[in-house]
Amino acid sequence: MQHLRFLLAAALLTGAASATVARPSDTRLVRASPKRPITTQPAARVAEAVGGTVLTSTGEPLPGATIFVKGSFIGTSSNQLGQFHLAVAFDKGPVTLVVAFVGYESQEITLSGPDAELVVSLVPSAAAVNATVVSASRVEENILRTSVTIDKVSARQLERFSTPEVLAGLGQLPGVDVNSASMLFTSVSTRGFNTAKSERVMQLVDYMDTALPSLNLSPGNLVGLPELDLESIELLHGPASALYGANALSGVVLFNSKDPFVYEGLSVRLRGGQRNLLDGQLRYAKKLTDKLALKLNASGFQAQDWLAQNYEAASFSQNPEGSSLGYDAVNRSGELSFRFTDDPKQQLPGGTHPDLYGKTVYMPGFTEQELIGPDQKTKSYRVQGALSYLLKDNLQLTLEAKRATGTATYQNISRFRVKDLGTNQYRAELKSNRGFVRLYSTEDFTGSSYELAQLGALLLGSTAQETSPYGPLSYAQLYFSTYNTVYSDAIRQPGTTQAQALAQAQQAANATQLQSADPRFATLRAQLVADDQPGRGAQQRFNSFLNDISAQRSFRASDFGTDLILGAAYREYRLGSDGKLFDDFNRRRIRNYEFGAYGQLTQTLLHEHLKLALAGRVDYFRNFSPALSPRASAVYSFGPEQRHNFRASYAGAYRSPSQLEQYAHSDVTSFIVLGNISSGFQGYSFTDANGNPYGTPGIPLAAFAINLPKLKLERSNTLEVGYKGMLLPKLYADVSYFRSVYTDFIGGQAFAGNVDGSRPTQAQIDEGLPGFTDRTKPTRIIFTWFNNARQVRTQGATLGLAYKLSKAMSLTGNYSLNVLDRHRLPADFQTFFNTPRHKFNLGVHGTVRQHLTYALNYRWAEGHRQEMPFATGTIRAYSSTDAYLGYALPELGTTLQAGVSNLFNANNIQIIGGPQIGRLAFLGVLVNVK
Repeated sequence: MQHLRFLLAAALLTGAASATVARPSDTRLVRASPKRPITTQPAARVAEAVGGTVLTSTGEPLPGATIFVKGSFIGTSSNQLGQFHLAVAFDKGPVTLVVAFVGYESQEITLSGPDAELVVSLVPSAAAVNATVVSASRVEENILRTSVTIDKVSARQLERFSTPEVLAGLGQLPGVDVNSASMLFTSVSTRGFNTAKSERVMQLVDYMDTALPSLNLSPGNLVGLPELDLESIELLHGPASALYGANALSGVVLFNSKDPFVYEGLSVRLRGGQRNLLDGQLRYAKKLTDKLALKLNASGFQAQDWLAQNYEAASFSQNPEGSSLGYDAVNRSGELSFRFTDDPKQQLPGGTHPDLYGKTVYMPGFTEQELIGPDQKTKSYRVQGALSYLLKDNLQLTLEAKRATGTATYQNISRFRVKDLGTNQYRAELKSNRGFVRLYSTEDFTGSSYELAQLGALLLGSTAQETSPYGPLSYAQLYFSTYNTVYSDAIRQPGTTQAQALAQAQQAANATQLQSADPRFATLRAQLVADDQPGRGAQQRFNSFLNDISAQRSFRASDFGTDLILGAAYREYRLGSDGKLFDDFNRRRIRNYEFGAYGQLTQTLLHEHLKLALAGRVDYFRNFSPALSPRASAVYSFGPEQRHNFRASYAGAYRSPSQLEQYAHSDVTSFIVLGNISSGFQGYSFTDANGNPYGTPGIPLAAFAINLPKLKLERSNTLEVGYKGMLLPKLYADVSYFRSVYTDFIGGQAFAGNVDGSRPTQAQIDEGLPGFTDRTKPTRIIFTWFNNARQVRTQGATLGLAYKLSKAMSLTGNYSLNVLDRHRLPADFQTFFNTPRHKFNLGVHGTVRQHLTYALNYRWAEGHRQEMPFATGTIRAYSSTDAYLGYALPELGTTLQAGVSNLFNANNIQIIGGPQIGRLAFLGVLVNVK
């Protein structure tokens, strides 16, 4: 793959101008407006000077409007005063300019010669009815006539987001769930099965996957694209594997960056606010010649992070909250536990009081704030540079390099402080209005990241007493010994009840735990977060690469409305962790790969009122059977300018297990994490099918036996119908309904088993915890992943409305329903649906007196049960009110900004075990110089 990458890059750099593999899906070319073109007839001489002013229908300047030569990449945008200048060649005859802006009717102007004094007036539309998208079918099409549910957020709308992270703002869209594990680590989900890591929604920046190669998860926009360089975001709801392959099981989020040929100039954004927020972004783009353009981006963000503070008892805690035996709290780490027993192999030094037999005692552990300590600032730093060269008017070569690092908290089976986590990404792309060839490479690195549960456990496992009658004692051994000794002494005192003796034992034992204010805590913490040896330190270590090459070509298959798209892709992973996370102990990277091909046939009928499409993709994997993803759809359009559109579709999709789920090998002594792609595992669970814990008298060992076959692909099948269009001249509506069936969903399981996958013998099980924590023994506590054989069925609906009263006021609202069908499932079956049944948004925005822009949005989600790998429990209903104000000074190219998210500091805990996302207000300034 490496030599192939260099050969392709060399071909691109040497000017493969005759290449025909390109795609309109990535080219945001403006299509012809249905309105009759305006034709001007200046002097017939050939010249290049074309310019003028773009105005609204009321005569106000319209900054940011795009002006393209139709059918090419030659274009520009208007400045703060609505003015534009463009070099156009007329040697081949008249040219057509397409002038467009979101929320306005597009306009076409045909020129037979130069004209530097054009005045273009755009008429407002009730909604973004002329917006085009490319993610739905991988070709450019009008958003009203897409065959699937899709939303598009323009740069102007993005500017009105007041959330610190752009993905969090997508919660204003219908059917979108936002899950924030910290201020800058946000995941989005659609149509259920929410998690804190978006593994079923593919996130792309200019069609490059933002997922970390090691973990196959997207860390929000932490290492993504600065908002100043975002032209738009497209969000495709539901299965999309037919065109995008693995992991597009529940949707696709596509970030489109600004073309340096179109969006020239210098932009600077500065913000400061609550929680010591500092945010600075810079974008510079320049046409160096008519054919060569440069783009540079840089951004920096820091603030005091949101920290998780849920101290309720975890679902698997043996004791309730407030117990004098201690309990396992959701957001306390290091609550080591000990089950007192009469088993001589598991006795404490000095023996155990019989009253304590069968009881489990927990240490208090540490809060997230104590463990994160000096790393409480969340940070993000991003730099990017790109060169674009026009080989022809409709053939563009782009070379790009990007580096990003960030600090935040990520949640999976534990909570991880990702400190200076980062990526390096490189792209070479050749595209035309017919297709593309794209090659990109992503490297991830962990920086100084660490896991909080390991850190807490290792702190309490460190030596507390060098000398004692029983030798050196750790803080954990000292704690449990003290608990036993004090209880034994207290219960002998006349008049002392058991409850009093337990309370005295807990108080005395708590005094022995290492305290965060103790200087030894800071010293030990610094040592542990800097040590990446599993079982000895808490630092995480991985450094992996992803290489991806893809190509697509579109064809006009007939003169009767038949279009064909053909494409192919190859992806290679090279995983590295020096044996700290993966099974790469020989220091040779693990190589994994997948490749596939896809096609789509589209036919228009009935004078383009009916559009039928068939799509399919076949993918091959190193570790799994081939997968076929089909999609069939129909769209019927009618009415003036086809503004009423009914759609129906069927789609199948899949998700391949992550690299971690396939190749994990991390031994933290107390347990071992193993991937599951060999022969599966046999072992014994810690509870039986009825929820009885292991060791319950009268229940045989066989009742706890489990079998976990090796992993296979997750799959889903979805039927969807919908409507999108103009119900009234100023009322836009988008309605959808879907039914889905999911099979082989992947979940995690902890159990006692042999590391080679075989079932332990009775003698091996009888060794108990001392044997399970011995790295030299074959029988361990293992955590791995498995496919759930039961089918899970869901259905849902969304309704989105937008009503434009005037330029000063537009009203928006949406409602989403998600329903899990539990009729065929056992009462205690974990589905990991994790989705509110009801949620809605209400919003208003507009521009007052030309210069004042405002936006206000209220979001509410119903409380619901969540079954996350980290914790299980009920999330209360949560809400957020977000507001934005902007005042433009066009003569200075400046906009003064103010915004606040969660204005009323309402309950806004979005994931079980996650933090309260509280109020965050800012003041800022945006400067555009063109």
